[in-house]
Amino acid sequence: MSNRHSAIVISPFQRKRRDSREGTRAELLEAAGHVFAQKGFDRATGKEICLRAGANSAAINYYFGGIDGLYAAALEEANQRLVPLEALSAALAGKTDARAKLQALLELVADKLVGPISSSWAFGVFSREITAPSPAIEALVETQGLQKARIMKSIVGELMALPEDHPAVARGCVSVIAPLILLFLTDRRMLKRLFPNFGFGRGDAKALARHTLHFALAGLAAVARDARKES
Repeated sequence: MSNRHSAIVISPFQRKRRDSREGTRAELLEAAGHVFAQKGFDRATGKEICLRAGANSAAINYYFGGIDGLYAAALEEANQRLVPLEALSAALAGKTDARAKLQALLELVADKLVGPISSSWAFGVFSREITAPSPAIEALVETQGLQKARIMKSIVGELMALPEDHPAVARGCVSVIAPLILLFLTDRRMLKRLFPNFGFGRGDAKALARHTLHFALAGLAAVARDARKES
């Protein structure tokens, strides 16, 4: 009598088919990322993506249920390559005070802004999505964005010694991340031309994070003083 709890044996043929499916899906996602970054979702075509991936024309429907599903998957992959919630939580783990948490957060983001990924399709896809949001962003807002915002409000609220729901805390959060979003969205070649000594190399991440931290701390402290005077 066979053991019901014995391990399921996967034949070499089944493994090869599974690996092939996973490979095709990954190739489609990579090809789509490049096309979406270059042209945007509205101008991208399934035909071009399949041609670039070396896949047949039905592959997008088979693996993603259509081009909308493919775009949603590309957006999710872009988030995973940039600053997913899991990476943010790991960076903050063990940090006991708000200043250390903010520094860790800024170092994580600065590393992406000046690292190799800044020239990748993930950067392009996400920057397009920020300036022209699609319905696909709603899922990421629910699973990632709202929790990231809560983390940010907690840090800024502690730094300002104000309740997290205070308007000054909300404005403080935006003020901290606004310079980073500018660097994320602005054409890097133009920035280098305008500010050649800014420092856009991988070795400049720490300096960028430190500068942003000092700037943010000074601004938050000043705003917090005004907010307490008004209350």
